[in-house]
Amino acid sequence: MTGLRARVAEVQLAVMLLTRLPAGRMAEAPPIGAAIWAFPLVGALVGGIAAAVLTGALTLGIAPALAAGLALAAGVLATGGLHEDGLADCADGFGGGRDRARKLEIMRDSRIGSYGGLALILSLGLRWQALALLAAHQPAFAPAAIVALAMSSRAGLGFALLWLPPARDDGMGKSAAGTSFARAVIGLALTGLSLAVLLPWPSALWVLAAMTAAQLIFALIALRQIGGQSGDVLGAMQQLAEIAGWLVLAR
Repeated sequence: MTGLRARVAEVQLAVMLLTRLPAGRMAEAPPIGAAIWAFPLVGALVGGIAAAVLTGALTLGIAPALAAGLALAAGVLATGGLHEDGLADCADGFGGGRDRARKLEIMRDSRIGSYGGLALILSLGLRWQALALLAAHQPAFAPAAIVALAMSSRAGLGFALLWLPPARDDGMGKSAAGTSFARAVIGLALTGLSLAVLLPWPSALWVLAAMTAAQLIFALIALRQIGGQSGDVLGAMQQLAEIAGWLVLAR
């Protein structure tokens, strides 16, 4: 495939990889690494769903805290909790494994341990509280913030795939490792555009800095803990970046 058809197929593949939303069938799927530029576009889709729920709930007179919870739930349902699952698996593996092999074994286990449970509680709680504060004090701005953070928190994943070696010999991290710098930059450019349009200029810079710092720090932790990236690591990176962004906007 070439040209526009190839780009459409890459967006379709990104939707399939990062959400549980219906995306049709693919007769010929492109390589996973080719779709990483479209990860922020998937963020716009997921964020748009959550933002619509928040706007609808607030319009109906639902309290901001409850409206924020409904919006957060909508985003989780759209992704199937994929990123939250990655965060929980990393917390369990990094916290409970004695060596690299054991950490990877724990991360592959579908059961959630105490570290993973605590990570999920903190992630959902921090994002819920931050969105609730924004919805209460800046209801017109909160939906735009949801979309901006959903996009920008996924932009760095392409660079993680580009610069971190796969921690496993199989899985998404291995399959998507063959990407290019140009595709990662396109994803970053889409994110920069979204931040410039949706957020005030000083806030946009602080959000970008906080997200970059969060993902860089966690990338170094993953490199030390398991020797590189995996699908779970990418999911955790998205969650941590989004939390960092919410902390900046809700301060």
